[in-house]
Amino acid sequence: MAISQKYGRTYHYPFSPGTTSDDRIAHDYWEHLQHIPNLIHTEKLDGENNCLSKLGVFARSHAAPTTSAWTESLRRFWQLVKHDLGDLEIFGENLYAIHSIEYRKLEHHYYVFGIREHDRWLSWEETRFYADMLDLPTVPIVKKEETPKEQQQFETEMLALVNGAGAFEPYDVHDKTATTMEGIVSRNADRYSVDTFAQNVFKYVRKGHVKTDEHWTRNWKRAALINEGGKYVGI
Repeated sequence: MAISQKYGRTYHYPFSPGTTSDDRIAHDYWEHLQHIPNLIHTEKLDGENNCLSKLGVFARSHAAPTTSAWTESLRRFWQLVKHDLGDLEIFGENLYAIHSIEYRKLEHHYYVFGIREHDRWLSWEETRFYADMLDLPTVPIVKKEETPKEQQQFETEMLALVNGAGAFEPYDVHDKTATTMEGIVSRNADRYSVDTFAQNVFKYVRKGHVKTDEHWTRNWKRAALINEGGKYVGI
C-alpha cells in the first residue's frame, strides 16, 4: 500500500508519436485547453520522476522511499531540507543517471516540474517560488501562452517547438549524435485540483525516444555537470 499518492498519469496529445502500448491519449485535449486561461509548455527531460516530501524521497512508486544508487545525493539533500517541506511534495526530474539522452550542458541533477500540497497542484508561480526557496532549478520553459484559439495552428506550432534542441544540448547515447529534446509537457499555469490532473497536463514525446531496456540499471553512468570540478557532483 502506498504511503503517499504517486504522480498522476500524463496523457499524450493525439499528435504525439512517442506513445507505447500502455500509454493513454487525450483525444479530447482541445476541449480541456479551452478552459485553461494560462498555459505553459516545459521541456520534458529524460530522467527519473523523484518526489521529495517529509516522508522521504520517492521514485515512481510511492509504496516506500527509494534507495537506488542514483538517488543517493538527492537523499543527502533531502536530509537537509526535510523539516522545511511541511505538506509540500516536490516533484522533479532526476538526471543523475543517464538514460536514453545524455545532456552535455547540465547545471544541476534535479529539476522541479510540479509541487503538490494536499489535494491541489500549485501554480507555476508558486512552484518557482518554493523551488527557489529550496535552491532548486525548475524545468526549462519552452513557451507560455493564453488559451489557444485555432487547433490546427496550435498543433503546427507545437510540432515546430519540439524540433528544438532544448536547453541542455541533448545527445542520443545509442546513435551517438546530437538530437532534439525528448518532448514537451503542457500544464495549466494556475492551480488545479489533484482530481483534475488529466484535464490540466498533457505531453508530446518524440518517436523512438526510449533506447534503454530493463537492464540499464546494471551499467548506468552518472551525468556530468558543466560546472563541476574534482569530485563535485551536485544534487
